[in-house]
Amino acid sequence: MRVIGVDPGLTRCGLGVVDVAPNRTATLVGVGVVGSSHVLTLDARLLVIAEAIDQWLDAFKPDVLAIERVFAQTNLSTVMGVAQVSGVVMVAAARRGIPVAMHTPSEVKAAVTGNGRADKASVTAMVTRLLRLSEPPKPADAADALALAIAHAWRSGSAFSPASAGTTAAQQLWRDAETKSKVQKNKEKPGATWH
Repeated sequence: MRVIGVDPGLTRCGLGVVDVAPNRTATLVGVGVVGSSHVLTLDARLLVIAEAIDQWLDAFKPDVLAIERVFAQTNLSTVMGVAQVSGVVMVAAARRGIPVAMHTPSEVKAAVTGNGRADKASVTAMVTRLLRLSEPPKPADAADALALAIAHAWRSGSAFSPASAGTTAAQQLWRDAETKSKVQKNKEKPGATWH
């Protein structure tokens, strides 16, 4: 499975693409950071990020996009910028039919390090180790994007075919129930109408 992880930010937006094999081995495909200058207007900054996201999605063709879920911070302008970038990224994925998954920072830290309260240095160290890199990805936004991609693949279990070795009957029943639940939720969502 190919996953693109996005650590959303208006000044720096981390992007990381990994391929995850059925045995959970993750391989780096691409990593980078898109930046927008604070001297630009908000719409111009969002356009810079939108165009970069479009290029990454078209170039790497991920199976899924994992993005950090916006959580409450004391700095309202930071939260707004992250939320706006998240919206731009999710729309770009939706236009291509790429599923979007959102994960909180503590979910990502727990999946990658085993500790939901791990610091950035620990996350970066584990990403470096898991991807078998000779040096840590920089800046931290890039490492965080890679951690999101790895965490999604591992948490979702969708990198692994149901028939793969090691899948128990209980695990398959859980996956079937989860899929059925998602289908039911989608049927219950009302469509938007204009009057």
